[in-house]
Amino acid sequence: MKAAYYEGNETIRIGECVPLPPAGGQVQIRVAYCGICGTDLHVFHGKMDRRVHMPQILGHEMSGTIAALGAAVAGFAVGDRVTVRPLDPCGLCPACRAGHSHICQNLKFIGIDAPGALQGLWTVPAYTLHRLPAGLTFAQGALIEPLAVACHDVRLAEVREAEFVVVQGGGPIGTLIALVARTKRARVVLAEVNPYRQSLARELGLEVVDPRAADLVDFVTAQTGGAGADVVFEVSGSAAGAEMMTRLPRTRGRIVVVAIFPEPPAVDLFRFFWRELKLVGARVYESVDFENAIQLAASGTLPLDRIVTTTIPLARLASGFREMERGGEVMKVLVECAAE
Repeated sequence: MKAAYYEGNETIRIGECVPLPPAGGQVQIRVAYCGICGTDLHVFHGKMDRRVHMPQILGHEMSGTIAALGAAVAGFAVGDRVTVRPLDPCGLCPACRAGHSHICQNLKFIGIDAPGALQGLWTVPAYTLHRLPAGLTFAQGALIEPLAVACHDVRLAEVREAEFVVVQGGGPIGTLIALVARTKRARVVLAEVNPYRQSLARELGLEVVDPRAADLVDFVTAQTGGAGADVVFEVSGSAAGAEMMTRLPRTRGRIVVVAIFPEPPAVDLFRFFWRELKLVGARVYESVDFENAIQLAASGTLPLDRIVTTTIPLARLASGFREMERGGEVMKVLVECAAE
């Protein structure tokens, strides 16, 4: 059985992996596909080396079938098609006791803090499983995790019909947020600078503005009769995005910060005071968001297949990271693990 190991210094080694038999309350999954995301790229670049125990198997956006069950696992059977919500909360901290286990103060993220899905057989706690309907392909199933992020973000934003929504950043998460917000019958504008992503978003039926070619504040002001946006999602993770996010909302508008900022950005707090803005941080997802994502994906209303630009074998994982680094014509890279 093969696995992909991150060994530090932007090094990926493909090597043998002895499958871990499932203990009580665990299941073993035969992984079909695993997506690689911005967080995985951060790990690859060494920005999380103090957290990752090397050599580490990465990966958390996945789909597969149950290969074996540990003792005391109920409700699932060998052969079931599943995806994994890769969170391992402690259950004891104040956040967990308050019902917010997805942001547990001692949270372990499976695929970063513990071995992930970039291997042929992956053993995880059974409580992380979500069943995939038969109508979804395994490639689509590997997109449930990022789609659940988008569902969580849109839910926290309380997007409503006829609202004006701006999404800053048209990568996979930003594009999915825009698509999910559109299902709420909101008017959604995606701000993105990458020409390929602009073109793809337009093909998906999204309204796109290039903030380098048009003044985004002027555009939003004109389109809203001088009011401003109801909701702004900051997904770019850039200093310019952090500066822009306070300039776009209407009075008492909402800002949802989705991106991870490596350094604290400058934020216009006067604007928050002047317009009584609301700021929400949105991190990962809850079980309800996974179920909503699965329902949305199964409905066929989202063009999920178009989000995937490249599918590679496990042996080419390092080249997948390099492709993401270069940007250009890339959105979501999927890794096929079934043969491993």
